[in-house]
Amino acid sequence: MTIVERKAEVVRHTNETKIRVALNLDGTGSASFATGIGFFDHMLDQIARHALIDIDIEAQGDLHIDGHHTVEDVGITLGQAMAKAVGDKKGLRRYGHAYVPLDEALSRVVIDFSGRPGLHMRVDFKSGMIGALDTQLVFEFFQGFSNHAGVTLHIDNLQGDNAHHQCETIFKAFARALRMALEIDPRAAGVIPSTKGSL
Repeated sequence: MTIVERKAEVVRHTNETKIRVALNLDGTGSASFATGIGFFDHMLDQIARHALIDIDIEAQGDLHIDGHHTVEDVGITLGQAMAKAVGDKKGLRRYGHAYVPLDEALSRVVIDFSGRPGLHMRVDFKSGMIGALDTQLVFEFFQGFSNHAGVTLHIDNLQGDNAHHQCETIFKAFARALRMALEIDPRAAGVIPSTKGSL
């Protein structure tokens, strides 16, 4: 049973982007997104829906240049909000993993709320663009998230011939792994899940 509300809001303004992220880790998957990149909004919606996290993201970025700053900075801000909402991690399951298929595509994501940022991502996208999203920016999103949420993240697209399917399986698997890792373990209430006593 969750005792403390696990909610957070983070606002991040730079010369390149203005971003606000609000989330509730114990939500129902309610979501609202406005990043200016339609397919990216669709992927963020997968996170909310399949992790059962309420997420509200508003982003204004220099899209007249390209989507790089917007996508990367959303990852950074979402990571900051996640770290804030998780708090001291007492009772957290900590680890999560998921395999998700979509037609011919299959991806695996494993996450550890370790306090040690690290992204290991192996994805060979079959297209450089999906709608208005440059597929290179998927790495930048997860890199920003990992660094600022303080998580170790392994992302592997095991197979796939369609870039849309590849990307969607990655985001859905990430969401399902998040859902598992963020659950409160009733057998470990009030206990930090580490022999070190801190994460």
